[in-house]
Amino acid sequence: MSNKTRSVMKASAVILVLLAVVMKLGYVSIPAIAPYTFWLVVIAFAIVLLTSK
Repeated sequence: MSNKTRSVMKASAVILVLLAVVMKLGYVSIPAIAPYTFWLVVIAFAIVLLTSK
């Protein structure tokens, strides 16, 4: 896996966590994924684990 791919995957993990936090605080409401905010964070953590060397 190249460094660029790792950077993109880490950035997407950060975006997923930020989305989950903003949804939890109530600033953004996306009804389709609201029940799955916990799993968004779990997926983001898995992405970070996959991209670590």
